Amino acid sequence: MKAIHHIGFRRRKKFLPVLCEHQLHNKQVWSSAEPHHKEEEFLYPWRNQGKGVVRVKRDWIIPPIRVLENSKQVPEDLVQIKSDKIFTGEVIYRLEGPGVDQQPKNLFEIDDVTGVIRCKQPLDRERYNSFTLKAFALSASGQRLENPTTIEIVVLDQNDNRPAFTQGQFAGSVSEFSVPGTSVMSVSATDADDPMTENAYLSYSIIGQDSIPPNAVTKTMFGINNETGAIYTRDVGLDREVVKSFRLKLLVADMGGMGLTSEGVAVIHVSDINNHAPQFSPAAYSMSAVENRKDYEIGRVNVTDRDDRGAGNWEARYSISNDPERNFAIRTDPGSNEGVLTVVKPLDYEAQDEHVLILTVENVNRLSNKAPNLPVSSATVVVTVVNENEAPLFREDPIQIVVPESVAPGTLLKSNIAFDPDNSDLRYEISRDPERWLEINRDTGDITAKRTFNMRSPNVRNNIYNAVIKVTDAGGVSTTATVAVTLKETNDFPPQLFPLSGTVCRGAGGRRSGLVLTAVDEDLPPHAAPFTFEMPDDVSINWTVNQVNDTHAVLLPLEELQAGEYAVTVFVSDYGIPVLSAYAQVNITVCVCDSFGDCKSEAGAVLGSSMGISFIALIIIMASIALLLLLLLLAVAVTTCGRRHRIKKGAGLLVGESEDDIRDNVFNYDEQGGGEEDENAFNIDLLWNPHDAPSTPGSYYPGCGVPRGKQPLRRDAPHNLPSPIYPRRPPADPTDIEDYINDGLEAADNDPNVPPYDTALIYDYEGEGSLAGSLSSIASGSSDGDQDYDYLNDWGPRFQKLANMYDPR
Repeated sequence: MKAIHHIGFRRRKKFLPVLCEHQLHNKQVWSSAEPHHKEEEFLYPWRNQGKGVVRVKRDWIIPPIRVLENSKQVPEDLVQIKSDKIFTGEVIYRLEGPGVDQQPKNLFEIDDVTGVIRCKQPLDRERYNSFTLKAFALSASGQRLENPTTIEIVVLDQNDNRPAFTQGQFAGSVSEFSVPGTSVMSVSATDADDPMTENAYLSYSIIGQDSIPPNAVTKTMFGINNETGAIYTRDVGLDREVVKSFRLKLLVADMGGMGLTSEGVAVIHVSDINNHAPQFSPAAYSMSAVENRKDYEIGRVNVTDRDDRGAGNWEARYSISNDPERNFAIRTDPGSNEGVLTVVKPLDYEAQDEHVLILTVENVNRLSNKAPNLPVSSATVVVTVVNENEAPLFREDPIQIVVPESVAPGTLLKSNIAFDPDNSDLRYEISRDPERWLEINRDTGDITAKRTFNMRSPNVRNNIYNAVIKVTDAGGVSTTATVAVTLKETNDFPPQLFPLSGTVCRGAGGRRSGLVLTAVDEDLPPHAAPFTFEMPDDVSINWTVNQVNDTHAVLLPLEELQAGEYAVTVFVSDYGIPVLSAYAQVNITVCVCDSFGDCKSEAGAVLGSSMGISFIALIIIMASIALLLLLLLLAVAVTTCGRRHRIKKGAGLLVGESEDDIRDNVFNYDEQGGGEEDENAFNIDLLWNPHDAPSTPGSYYPGCGVPRGKQPLRRDAPHNLPSPIYPRRPPADPTDIEDYINDGLEAADNDPNVPPYDTALIYDYEGEGSLAGSLSSIASGSSDGDQDYDYLNDWGPRFQKLANMYDPR
């Protein structure tokens, strides 16, 4: 297939590749229709010897077709293609590719019969700069007559787009006092036309300059590179205190400045440099401060700075040059740039009533070398201290006191505990003392022990007892402090031996069996363990005690002892200062033990011994016991049968001379005594008041023969009321015994003269005038004042409370 429009082609029909020559932008481009390896086959035929002659297939190459964008002549014929095949029949041409049956569609078409390719619509190079199509030659039946031909359509550019700045407004900055040639910023623009043509070749320029504030600077201060768009300074005189910023009007044009144009804006801010030092205004201040207060503001100082407000070149930093005690501090208010002077440590009017401070100021940022050479600004501040009534002060808080727990009452524990800065009179009192162990002098503040301490009190933690003391001056201002009393342990209690009873195995197979002992001491270390266990001389000659460790010992017999009970005295001592000791009697049972170390019963011990009775003797003993039990059962049976025989003869149940008379076997249990065998129970009459009981014939105290007297008159019991008639006649037949008992119960329930009464019983009598006497001295003839209880003070700390009760002196 070949193109026959505008361009001539040469065709070669030999065994050489077909080459086409065409002109594109004044350049010669050669295209081959065959691959490179086929070119070698025909240029060097001897390399294919033995393979036969190969014929080269003929083909046409159509150069790119150039179409100008935005053409108004549409439809426009671009090229005509025609097949050079010789065949009979009709040839139909078809076109495929972008712009035909692919997006964007309907831009190109081909005449089916003539093969003319046309452009149907104006083209836009900025959207599609080229199209690649394929042309087909088909028979009437749709069969391809030859290979498809590639057609390249190139859209040529026109200058139909203006250049545009990339930003609506460019912004930049330049430091004040910059030298000419200092780079400020760069601007840029774009052009949608072909960048390979003059249509997109841009040129930049500045066409206007405005200063802010207006007319602050009239000379041209900036220039621009027409190719790159870089803006730079052209002249001196950029002073931020004079001009804040510049507004430049920019112009960009394509075709090297001769084509289409667009305008833009660039704003350049003049940035500040620290070329002005802050200055105090005024330079002298007077302030006042109340003593004994801290962390509060007493005044402010002012400075002026011509640099950019709110920036680091304007922000001031203050310092105090003559405050050795560091009582004051100064900070910067970020909004106003003022110096805020505060008191950080309480002032004392009595020590110093006036302070003179020297303040200096400088910027946060370093001063520029273009700033004037001036000294650092300073100001004088006179602070007057205002006096006020100060609270009393304790010399230490908490007040530390270290005493032994057994300190004697009245002992001075602490003195000179507080003072008043205003030299006022002080009044002391105890605010909290849960155990009431302390006492304080109201005027002097001397702390003394009111009573002995007890380390086992729940208010003592980690050997420290805490109390609170309050001191008040004449003006009513008060202060409190904690009193921390550290108690030192003293040796108050002797150790107690434990256990006081136990067992020791006899004949333990060669091993010496003993009783493990320990001791318990109510004191705390170091007045408790280690304990010392000893045997008193000539007290327990058959026993010894061996120390195991600091807290345990073993009590051992010195020789094989007979089974039985032994009382052994052991002497135990603690490690305190002074050493306290105690004797203890240990009750030991020596016995034969089983394999677990427990004592056997006597029978088991006999059976288990080698000298016990034989098995046959044991059988004889058990048989004898069984025979005795059988005889006893027979005797009981005979006696029961005889009793039943006598009842059947007509004798009453409660009558006669029978040994089984029920009245002889009913015992009175209202004395809270025992059962049938305890007829002589405890007589409760001993608790009655003998003074209220006149003598009555026949009454006595059991066992002593002293007349008891009549019963006391109960105030809650009814008297002189008629009583019902009780059944006195026993029933003649044993079957009537139930009726007899029920009649008696009914009479007792309806008797108003016997307990229980329907009133409260009175138990206000507690044995006054008991014949047994009293062990108490409360009712003795002598008073407490006649008794001497000094000996209780010698009995140790455990009896101290009792001694204080009977002898408060």
